[in-house]
Amino acid sequence: MIAVAGGKGGSGKTTTTLGLARALSRRGAPAVAADADWDLPNLSRLASETGDSVAGGGSAASRGGSPTTVVEATRDRGSVSPDRSSPAVLAAPDDPDAVDPAPAFEALGEAVPGDAATLLDCPAGASPDAAAPLRAADRSILVTPLRRSALRDAAKTAAVARRLDCPPLGVVAVRASSVPDPVADLLGCPVVGRIPSRPPAPLSDPTVRSAYDDLARRLAHGYGAEHWRVA
Repeated sequence: MIAVAGGKGGSGKTTTTLGLARALSRRGAPAVAADADWDLPNLSRLASETGDSVAGGGSAASRGGSPTTVVEATRDRGSVSPDRSSPAVLAAPDDPDAVDPAPAFEALGEAVPGDAATLLDCPAGASPDAAAPLRAADRSILVTPLRRSALRDAAKTAAVARRLDCPPLGVVAVRASSVPDPVADLLGCPVVGRIPSRPPAPLSDPTVRSAYDDLARRLAHGYGAEHWRVA
């Protein structure tokens, strides 16, 4: 599993989680995008608003059109079976206060086939809520704008991720026309993606789609070569 993490809310984690999951699907890799930000969940809403059906299996939604939650998808081991046409998008629990996130994310890791890409849309910062998906994931991706304050917070998140044995694969610079060389040095990992600014609907923009395709290619050729089933 890969934790999509960042320092502040609004840094582009949710958009990157969904954009990358869709790009991996376009490469033929089964992908799961799971909402790990249970206090401010919006992954399934973004998926629905931008054209995906939201379900545990990546096709029609269950429960009469409601999205499948992380908890529902992990009740039976191996129950999350994404296909290659679109990512399976899992929502936050209906009552997050009644669920311990740490075992839920660990169960998700067991429920998804080992050769599928699983992306966790993490809470912002380095709070205890953000620690649970970082502990469960194998590696992380840092998502940040190139503002000074955002980079400082991303560096703190990177340090927490390393302490939790979830080292960053790289950084994705969002809303950026270029990325200065010192960014990689500051965060201690390579720049693996640059996503241009295309408001108000970036995931509908061909340039943004191409940027996520490039990010998916880099990850599939690096980390994914030993972990994911890519066509």
